[in-house]
Amino acid sequence: QVQLVESGGGLVQPGGSVKLSCAASGLRFSTYAMRWYRQAPGKERELVAFITSPGSVTTYADSVKGRFTISRDNAKNTVYLQMNSLKPEDTAVYYCNTNLGLNNYWGQGTQVTVAS
Repeated sequence: QVQLVESGGGLVQPGGSVKLSCAASGLRFSTYAMRWYRQAPGKERELVAFITSPGSVTTYADSVKGRFTISRDNAKNTVYLQMNSLKPEDTAVYYCNTNLGLNNYWGQGTQVTVAS
């Protein structure tokens, strides 16, 4: 059974940094592309970052480009999201995601709150 477990969220001051982790199990992690999504209160879930299975290609939403970095360690079955220069509008629940065919897998999410 595929499991994705996020960690690393919390309360951060504007301009601060935080690094999220997502530990995966139940899948051959090194063969799966991974994504980070976020959902703010009252808003739809949005794709924040994407990384290919070997980690050679990454893409970002325009709103986080230059501030967030997605990476992965296939030996540890973990994907990361380094978030710098955080803004109040980055406040959201952050989810990691992967899919195999029509099967979509989500973690439980981790809350990031950016406030002074």
